[in-house]
Amino acid sequence: MNIPKLKIGKLVAKVPIIQGGMAVKVSTAPLAAAVANEGAIGLIAGSGLKVEELKEEIRRARSMSKGIIGVNIMVAISEFKELANAAISEGIDLIVAGAGFSRDLFTMGKESGIEVVPIVSSVKLAKISEKMGASAIVVEGKEAGGHLGTDKPMKSLVKNIVKAVKIPVIAAGGIINGEDIAEVLKMGADGVQMGSRFVASKECEVDDSFKEVYINATKEDSVLIDSPVGLPGRALRNPFFDRLTASEVDTGKSCDYLCLKKCSHSFCIMKSLIQAQEGDMEGGLVFAGERAHLIDKVLPVKEIISDLLSDAKKYLGGKTNE
Repeated sequence: MNIPKLKIGKLVAKVPIIQGGMAVKVSTAPLAAAVANEGAIGLIAGSGLKVEELKEEIRRARSMSKGIIGVNIMVAISEFKELANAAISEGIDLIVAGAGFSRDLFTMGKESGIEVVPIVSSVKLAKISEKMGASAIVVEGKEAGGHLGTDKPMKSLVKNIVKAVKIPVIAAGGIINGEDIAEVLKMGADGVQMGSRFVASKECEVDDSFKEVYINATKEDSVLIDSPVGLPGRALRNPFFDRLTASEVDTGKSCDYLCLKKCSHSFCIMKSLIQAQEGDMEGGLVFAGERAHLIDKVLPVKEIISDLLSDAKKYLGGKTNE
């Protein structure tokens, strides 16, 4: 079996990998552009950005790459429609949307010609997405980092969903190496979405201390939190997590960010994510996938993708499409 190209509507990626759009300011223009330059699909995380900030990130990515650039925007974010329209106005190639389901997004996609790719975690939602005109779907399991929409393993979801729809299925959650890619391709997935592996890259703009949490993590450091937005979140243990579990965090009384539509205000999720991105491990939450502990080096994106494809080919017994 050869490594296939990934076709999403009119888009064709030489490499069947989408780099996950990780907020806040984890997946920015340099990372997305570097991934796109290798023939994969780079995503900019729109959640937590202001409209003009997102536009600037898209322009910055376009100046660095002629490859496929998309955005990931959480449906649950208060400025979802404004950010989606901003991305469309900048000529983005695709919009990936999770943490909720937006019927309006499909209309926006049809009117603009932008490919719409929802993140789903059930057969029912996969079928609805296909019926409404999704160009592809990302099927995300419990192993993913960040806010989670299911407690079911990715592989079981993929097995059922590939049988239920005809549009491309992109597997996400716990995919770290080439063997993982080969396994889901053999299961019938058309591609993969990977976030955590690309955090530990030279091009990712998070503080070095953020990347060190990944590199130094053990299997036991993958933890779940109760996010104030009403969803579980998968993160890595750090000083902030210890303070959170000891009920020493009280940052949710004021809301100074473009946050989510619903929030318990037990603590400020946006503030904690921004502080982590900036390197404050006492005040910052480090989201990461369940298998992030397998990452042991910070490498350039070019080398990461080369290694992934080389390893995947070994397990598939084929070659990459040229």
